[in-house]
Amino acid sequence: MRTSRTMGTRRTLGRTSRIAATLAAGALALSLTACGGDDDGGGGGDKGGQQEGGKDTAASVTLPKLDGESLEVAAVWTGAEQENFKKVLAEFEKRTGAKVTFVPAQDPIINFLGSKIAGGAPPDVAMLPQPGAIKQAVDKGWAKPLGAEATKELGENYSPGWQEIGKVGGKQYGVYYKAANKSLIWYNAQVFENAGAAEPKTWDELLTAAQTIYDSGVTPFSVGGADGWTLTDWFENVYLSQAGPEKYDQLAKHEIKWTDPSVKEALTTLAEIWGKKDYVAGGASGALQTEFPASVTQTFTGGDQPKAGMVYEGDFVQVNIGETDAEIGTDAKVFPFPSVGDTAPVVSGGDAAVVLEDSKAAQALATWLASPDAATIQAKLGGYLSPNKNVDVSAYPNDVQKKIAEALVAAGDDFRFDMSDQAPQAFGGTPGKGEWKALQDFLKNPKDVAGAQAKLEADAAAAYGS
Repeated sequence: MRTSRTMGTRRTLGRTSRIAATLAAGALALSLTACGGDDDGGGGGDKGGQQEGGKDTAASVTLPKLDGESLEVAAVWTGAEQENFKKVLAEFEKRTGAKVTFVPAQDPIINFLGSKIAGGAPPDVAMLPQPGAIKQAVDKGWAKPLGAEATKELGENYSPGWQEIGKVGGKQYGVYYKAANKSLIWYNAQVFENAGAAEPKTWDELLTAAQTIYDSGVTPFSVGGADGWTLTDWFENVYLSQAGPEKYDQLAKHEIKWTDPSVKEALTTLAEIWGKKDYVAGGASGALQTEFPASVTQTFTGGDQPKAGMVYEGDFVQVNIGETDAEIGTDAKVFPFPSVGDTAPVVSGGDAAVVLEDSKAAQALATWLASPDAATIQAKLGGYLSPNKNVDVSAYPNDVQKKIAEALVAAGDDFRFDMSDQAPQAFGGTPGKGEWKALQDFLKNPKDVAGAQAKLEADAAAAYGS
């Protein structure tokens, strides 16, 4: 089997329990209370900067003058996430004189990049959402190693674990600019209050809260099933907590099969929600037509009668809540994904900047994205979490986000990376195929646990070559 695809991720991962305790304590507490020179470093580099709101600040990173240079950056981000990232790129333009164009990409981004490269027009930098995609880009000869300045900036601002998952064959290729805590459930505070429901700490308590909300006349859960990645995240949280980190690592590398009894147990547990009549907004057919952004907004619109009382997903949900009138910490609150087994799960994800066209300008952009200056701009805009340990938590716009950010940085290397993001993209990152499709089919028919396992294993075996 091709275990090399994990790029050594597991080598840096420690005990899940410690980060789980850290994040759980922080999130539980907050949810109830939060209402020009040379690129070699030679003299004269641009040390000036201006943060959001127009206030001048001292820059922490030296960037070269790039007047007349043009760059393209590709990412799958849309909506507010894309617009906020463009503001980070605009500051890079201001400091260097370069012109940066954002190129909207489609999933799977590796296929998108392949078509661009085949056409002779690759972007200079791509934001890759999976470690497996970085490995693929390296194997295909597309990705270029980071230069000395970007590597130095990364070393100063990131824990070893976040550096390691951007490496392939011991060389640094990725800057994890954006991270995610994907073990959170967001809820409509008014719905919980009206129903008399309490924040759960365990899976059984989550089922009790769901029944209480259902009895009050509101559907308990909103699920963005049209986007298969949300379903993989559901599975990973249940599996990590129930089966434990060792099994999680084995399944992530396909060292155990998806027909393993531990997978059966996790799917059976998921079916307690996915298969419960009227527990999912719109039923299975409605959920499978609901994209992730709508799964969030429909939870926080509709007054006392929203389409659902809770929605599962990561800290980035805040961007979508921001499109409603709900205030985070007051109307929209959050609790950690409840423990199914001995400890609450903590799953992280992220997006890494990877250089495809090696140039002074592209390397400077990677250096910029590894700096606290860049991350601070987007942190202030909300819906964003940085693994950069030198971003001041005061930059985050609300207490909810500050606590999540503090917990992520405090966890250091003790985290588990999103399992599907570690897989070959054909299995873990392609709409309509592999794990995404198999779990969509399981959402449609949660009684067929064995059938789901067989399909998952067949697709995994084909993708992993084992």
